[in-house]
Formats: sequence, structure tokens, C-alpha cells
Amino acid sequence: MAITFDDLPYASEGSDISTKAAIDAQHRIVHTLRQAHVPATGFANEDKVVALGPVGRRLLTEWNKGLLALGNHGYSHFDSNDLNIETIEQEVVRGETTIRPMAASVGRAIPFFRFPYNHIGDTESKRAAIEKFLADHGYTLAASTIDTSDYLFNNGYERAFAKRDKAMMRRIKHAYLDHSRIQIAYYGELVRKVIGREVPAIMLLHANRLNSATIGQLLALFRSAGYGFVSLTEAQRDPAYSTPVAATKFGPMWAYRWARTRHVKVDGRLEQEPSNWIGAYASGTP
Repeated sequence: MAITFDDLPYASEGSDISTKAAIDAQHRIVHTLRQAHVPATGFANEDKVVALGPVGRRLLTEWNKGLLALGNHGYSHFDSNDLNIETIEQEVVRGETTIRPMAASVGRAIPFFRFPYNHIGDTESKRAAIEKFLADHGYTLAASTIDTSDYLFNNGYERAFAKRDKAMMRRIKHAYLDHSRIQIAYYGELVRKVIGREVPAIMLLHANRLNSATIGQLLALFRSAGYGFVSLTEAQRDPAYSTPVAATKFGPMWAYRWARTRHVKVDGRLEQEPSNWIGAYASGTP
């Protein structure tokens, strides 16, 4: 399994990013990964780096050493469905402003780009054009095979944190870990059904407060499910990741994309959604 984190340096709603929250979250995530000797790739949004000023750059340097690596997530958290090819390319190039010279300074490259929302092209012509210019810029499209809706749980966790409701914070953490366990099993079985064998999984997480509070428990969940840890580069060497994927306006995990390409019938209704209460609480309902 490859671990990936999106929205570095820190994932937060809106443009107001708390410096202290970003520092605390990154310290916990990076420290836990290093202590466990787990490789991971962190995908950065340049506008979030800019918003944090020198602190943003300093936090990214921790992802530019050892088993950790940087990836490009665009300048802003843009939706490619809403943009033309020229604007998408500008987002990709502007997203390199900090990370490419930072990586080059220690002899590294930035080999992966991940689209926000996993929107990789809503028409076939756009998808093909995206594929070409990513290759021209030296990028491989970063895939993902496991999603736990962590952003939704984090929205609720942030609300409980702001209210200093420790009981609700504990409830959300437990619900998130339970849902993650279910999703890890579901997506593992889905990949086996579609591909016919085990494929190195790629976990999609976000650099947020909730994951900083649960990263150790998440790693334990992966291990209990039988997963070891590899880099994103090693995971995507598997031939399955060379399977062509079709255009779609949605952002499904890769097993669903592979199923469409390989004409394997799957029933997405079998995937368990987060409980209604967490969605309601995260949206502000008492």
C-alpha cells in the first residue's frame, strides 16, 4: 500500500488557514510516518503554501527528505470540469512554484500530479489532452484506490474542536476509524473482483486535523488488513495502473474506472456511505 496525503501544507475549509493547526497537524503526521518507517507522498496546493508564508515552505521541507516525497496538486484546489485545457495547464505549472525548486535542491524530481477531486477529464478530448501535457511536463497521473470520505468526518471533527466538545470529537474519531476499516476491506475486494488479483493499494487521505489525530490508528488498521507499505512510485509500477481509464465528470476510485474499461459489472450501491449523523453534524445541524 502507498499512503498519500492531499492538500498540503494543511487542508482546511475556506482560505483562512490556522498556522498553529497546520504546524501541529504536520508534526503529528510526519513524526508518526517517520517513526513507523512508512513512505508517503504529500500533494501540495501552492495557494495554501502562500497563505502560510514562510511556515508553509518550512512544513513542505519535511516532505522533501527520507521516505517522504512531494507531489503537485495544482496552484489552487481547482475543478478541472470547470476549466479549459489552457487554464488547467496553468494550474499545473503554477503548482510547481515552490515544490519543484525545493525538490531539485536535494536532487529530487516531482514525478506525480494528482487532480483535486480526482477529476481527470470530463470529456475524452479533455482527458487525452490532460494526459499529453502531464507527460510533456514529466508527470505521471497519481491514482487512488481507497477513499474514506475523511474530509466529511474532518468537517465534523473541526466543528466539535471549535466547540471544545471532546465527547463528540471521540465519537467522530471512532466512527471514522470504523468507516475506514469497512472501506479498506470493500475496496480491496473490489480491486480483486475487477483485476482478478491483488494490486498495490493507494490510500487517499488529506492533511487535516482528524488524520493527524488518528494516523497511528490508521496505520494499524492497514497492517491488520494485511497491508505493508511501499512508495507511490513502487505501487504504480504494477501493470494494473497502466490500464486506460475513460473520461468521466466524477472522481471515482480507480477500481471503478478499471471496471468500466474492462467491462466488469460492479454495483457501487454496495459501498457503504458514512452514517447520516456525521453528514448532518458536519453541515452544522445540531
